Amino acid sequence: MKRHLKWLLPLLATLLIVALAVRGVTQRRAEQARAAAPSAPVPLELAPSDVVTAGRLEVVRTLEVSGTIEAVRTAMVKAKVAGEVRELHVREGDAVRAGQVVATLDATEYAARLRQAQQQAESARAQLEIAERTLQNNRALVEQGFISRNALDTSVSNAAAARANLLAAQAAADVARKAMDDAVLRAPIAGSVSQRLVQPGERVGVDGRIVEIVDLRELELEAAVPPDQVGAVRVGAKATLRVDGVDAAVTARVARINPSTQAGTRAVPVYLAVAPHEGLRHGLFATGRIELDRQAGIAVPESAVRLDEARPYVLLVQGEQVVRRAVELGPRGEVGGRAVRIVRSGLAEGDRVLAGTVGIVREGTRVKLTPVIGASAAGH
Repeated sequence: MKRHLKWLLPLLATLLIVALAVRGVTQRRAEQARAAAPSAPVPLELAPSDVVTAGRLEVVRTLEVSGTIEAVRTAMVKAKVAGEVRELHVREGDAVRAGQVVATLDATEYAARLRQAQQQAESARAQLEIAERTLQNNRALVEQGFISRNALDTSVSNAAAARANLLAAQAAADVARKAMDDAVLRAPIAGSVSQRLVQPGERVGVDGRIVEIVDLRELELEAAVPPDQVGAVRVGAKATLRVDGVDAAVTARVARINPSTQAGTRAVPVYLAVAPHEGLRHGLFATGRIELDRQAGIAVPESAVRLDEARPYVLLVQGEQVVRRAVELGPRGEVGGRAVRIVRSGLAEGDRVLAGTVGIVREGTRVKLTPVIGASAAGH
């Protein structure tokens, strides 16, 4: 009996160890199976701003433009005669009146030429007086028979030549007087000095630039419009501009449309009359939109339309799932200053659409909406 117990006890201990090992392996496999089992998907939570509601709206169709603000009336004061700048009476930013003296050139040479021309005119006048007296005397002598008719004709010719010489001398004096007057430079328009291009003491030639004057009372924007879109632009159309350095929006209207295109680009210049504003300056850059027309239709924010595939589409929220819907797009426009897009087909009024801020979401994804859902397209 004792011998049997010696080998039975080790056998039982071995069987117990094997049973415990098998039980541990079974438990681990069960835990792994539970971990590998698919769990229920977690729905995507959406904030109220993540969903917009397609609605029928009146959309303002606009055309984006850009350009430089320029004064309608500008003038570059140039020297009409060559000379040294003696005085320059204005600086940048000074207001000037039309006809105001802005600069004076050294007129010493022109004053001397004027005196010379005047003296020559006086000499020609004296010669004319002599020729006319001679002609008068010769006419009396011809009547008395003391001189021939040929001598009288010579006197007539001499008087005519003297009269022509006087007229030429007087014209030369007028030219010299004008050169004298041109040495004084005056502002051709009222406005403000934008550039002073010379300094006193410098010598300038004919057509040398002295100062530039701009009139800020009337400003305009020249915008280049593509030829395929210029047909929709109408004279008198309203526009809204954003100008560098000016916080508030600036209103404008289409004043003129150029009848020809620009060389090279084939764009058509369109000129917008800009409403007066205290912060506007000549040369500022501006961007804006011209109002082309207004159209009504089913609209959503332009950011909600997805263009990462061949055809545009939107992501609808139907029930608790995301559904992909292809759409046919109409014109883009604005509602309340925000970009929207008319959808001609594929959407109905009241459809809930994922906003573009949500990002890429797969079709069929479960979603969970907060109690406040949707908003109008104009509000997003």
